[in-house]
Amino acid sequence: MKNQITVTPWSVHLLRMMVSGIFLVAGFSHLVNTEKTVGRIDQASFKGFAYFFGDPTILVILSGIAMLVAGLSLLAGYKTRWAALVLIAILIPITLTIQVGQITTLGPLFKNVAILGGLLFFVLNDFNTKFKTKLL
Repeated sequence: MKNQITVTPWSVHLLRMMVSGIFLVAGFSHLVNTEKTVGRIDQASFKGFAYFFGDPTILVILSGIAMLVAGLSLLAGYKTRWAALVLIAILIPITLTIQVGQITTLGPLFKNVAILGGLLFFVLNDFNTKFKTKLL
């Protein structure tokens, strides 16, 4: 017999709001501080990974727009699985480019790993169907 796992609805809403916040702030920052963000890419050990995908300025602007749109979608609880997948697709290349290979950025690296865990929660759990929850 399988054990039933129950989750309080508020915990899911709080996780969604807290995880989306980092992407809303980062997306806004990418759009208003584009040159500063591109400068961070130029200083990264694995900047070649970013340059493989194209012009960093265009990538920063596109990722900023995508983070804002997907972050708002996650925040609102609209298409959470798709929003989380889009954010994962943005988070992984950023993490590989900026944090990997820089021993001084182990804290931010593991912060991104934790954020990835939060996003995977929404990918692996479909909240658009009936989800068994238990109120406090």
